[in-house]
Amino acid sequence: MICLIDNYDSFSYNLYQLLGSIDPDIRVVRNDELTVEELKGLSPDAVVLSPGPGRPSDAGICEGVVRTLTGTVPILGVCLGHQAIVEAFGGVVTYASAIMHGKASKVTLDRDCELFRGIDSPTTVARYHSLAADAASMPACLRVTATTDDGEVMAVQHVEAPTFGVQFHPESVMTAEGPAMARNFLDVVDRWRSGDL
Repeated sequence: MICLIDNYDSFSYNLYQLLGSIDPDIRVVRNDELTVEELKGLSPDAVVLSPGPGRPSDAGICEGVVRTLTGTVPILGVCLGHQAIVEAFGGVVTYASAIMHGKASKVTLDRDCELFRGIDSPTTVARYHSLAADAASMPACLRVTATTDDGEVMAVQHVEAPTFGVQFHPESVMTAEGPAMARNFLDVVDRWRSGDL
């Protein structure tokens, strides 16, 4: 079962539909519905942290989930969820260089990242954010895996665990390769389940 943590965002169910079209075994919980320990008790195969309003500190259990479950299950953070991953490991989230609400941007991908396997770079993604991870503050345990032309951090991956964050929205029709990214993440989940990762 994939646990999707809903950060009270209208995009959460678009993300649910994208992932559910590939793996229908998804449970949605609000970010204040369970404790981290209760979530662990559900024994999820993966956790997805949804977009949402505000800052990572407003995202309920998300940062605690990242700190506790990284290395035990695959994690994907989207937008606010991505920012929660960065902050959970000591990075700084600050104002983006430009407010990007409903804008498409070209991003350069690190194609060694499992999330971007088989996807051409650069690619077009949908952005809905006014905050972003500060590249200069990136902790050593995270590597930047996608950037804009002006250096804005668009994705990260933990260096030792299948924990991924994307600032953009793979569930948006403006993200051309969003379905491929979702399939790649769920392939990581399948390989993690079977012990091949």
